[in-house]
Amino acid sequence: MKEMLLKIFNLLLDRYGPQHWWPAKTKDEVVIGAILTQNTAWTNVEKAIKNLTQKNLLSLNAIAASNLQSIKEAIKPAGFFNQKSVYLKNIAEFFMQNGGFEQLSQLDTETLRKQLLTIKGIGKETADSILLYAFDRAVFVVDTYTKRLILRHKLSGQSDYENLRLFFENNLPKDYRLFNEFHALIVKNAKEFCRKKPLCDNCPLKEIL
Repeated sequence: MKEMLLKIFNLLLDRYGPQHWWPAKTKDEVVIGAILTQNTAWTNVEKAIKNLTQKNLLSLNAIAASNLQSIKEAIKPAGFFNQKSVYLKNIAEFFMQNGGFEQLSQLDTETLRKQLLTIKGIGKETADSILLYAFDRAVFVVDTYTKRLILRHKLSGQSDYENLRLFFENNLPKDYRLFNEFHALIVKNAKEFCRKKPLCDNCPLKEIL
């Protein structure tokens, strides 16, 4: 299975090239984007990010100090803005209370993951996105696109989040750069070919179906 996963990675990399994901200028923006992208398209997140930037709210410090109404107005394009504004406040306050990136980076990955998962609004996918893309930890993000890849190519008999995460982590070199690029390539291919209604004819993974 290790060889198969690396083959998939290389086929996707050959087709699309490096994805340079997560598209953010700061670690704060990664954390904020990880919450905004819940249940919405990235194009909507980009609109919300632009609004936060214009209101000088694109940092965890600024969000922690801001009022909920200002945050709600800025993030409306990302949908579920009533909930997400609270989630943003929750995680911003968590960072402020725990010494920010500098102090939190000193925690081992398992401990940090457990702490992130105690925050209301932070589920496993969001926590793992933050760990991978903001903290450079070798944690594989399992989203809808990843599950679709597993299912359609019959790579694993598992279906729950933790088992699928460990499936990747146990069968790939423990390298956050590889996990970063692989996940981004899976997302790219899902949007191009492995859609809800798949377009298999020109998919770079057609040969392994």
